[in-house]
Amino acid sequence: MLPSKVVLRAPNWIGDVVLSLPALRDLKRNFPGGQLSVLARPWVAALYEAVAEVDAVVHSRGIRADADAIRGGYEAGVLFTNSFGTALSLALSRIPERWGYATQARGPLLTRRARVPAALRGRSQVYYYRAMLAGVGLKVSAAPDASLRCPEAWAARGAELLGEGPVVGVNPGAAFGSAKQWIPARYAAAAERIAAERGARVAILGGPAERPLADAIAAAMRTPPLDLCGRTDLPGLVGVLARLDVLLTNDSGPMHLASALGTPLVAIFGSTDWRETAPAGPARQRVVREDVECAPCMLRECPIDHRCMTRVAVERVVAEARAV
Repeated sequence: MLPSKVVLRAPNWIGDVVLSLPALRDLKRNFPGGQLSVLARPWVAALYEAVAEVDAVVHSRGIRADADAIRGGYEAGVLFTNSFGTALSLALSRIPERWGYATQARGPLLTRRARVPAALRGRSQVYYYRAMLAGVGLKVSAAPDASLRCPEAWAARGAELLGEGPVVGVNPGAAFGSAKQWIPARYAAAAERIAAERGARVAILGGPAERPLADAIAAAMRTPPLDLCGRTDLPGLVGVLARLDVLLTNDSGPMHLASALGTPLVAIFGSTDWRETAPAGPARQRVVREDVECAPCMLRECPIDHRCMTRVAVERVVAEARAV
């Protein structure tokens, strides 16, 4: 008998959530008529309100708290995470069926376990999540769907923040270090040129931690940009991204959100592997990178001259933005 109530332990970061959406939709298709709940960290949980296949969202607050929250409510639990702790929470909840990758020695905690195929290396992480489903005996579709719909209330918040007219978005930050970040002065130059051509304004996006980057970009621009750093929660950020004419961005969570929403974007890659984390949504998009011998290094900070980013010219980013 197919489970009628399934809980999915979601990835912990925005980009991973977006890249796992095709697998989430595959999971839902395997249980037609069943209820799919998502157990997600609070900072990504709101995003599932934009995913029609999700019936309910439970906030993840730690191993024992998660076990208590889901105990007795589900027939199967599926892990899109790799940690021992998330598998332990399912085991402690006494959910009868527990499925996931047998990573971090957690195989004994699972009732169906998959091995990570070697062929996934160098492929989009979209396929990582889907391969796990196949590995535990579920069907996956031929065409992955990594799209998001922007709820009306979120879109209204984005319109309120941005105002009227076309807007060029700049997302200069990226989690886990400066090696992923293009040069602020070049963001300023590229954004101003694109905005001038389109009769648009420039908006800088980010959290409070991106304040120094936003200040550096604003200082290098002739026309003051709209600074939204620290002014958007996750729904507000989605609303803003959905409203942009184009986004210039590093490899980051907002990059993946924009791609999923269909917003045209130019993604600049440095230290991270473009093959595995390139945007996978339906947007018109370009990946810009330099083929240097040390990239992708996967380091947080560059120990030499940051050539993967310093060799990316303003002219190239502007040309790619015109193309999308």
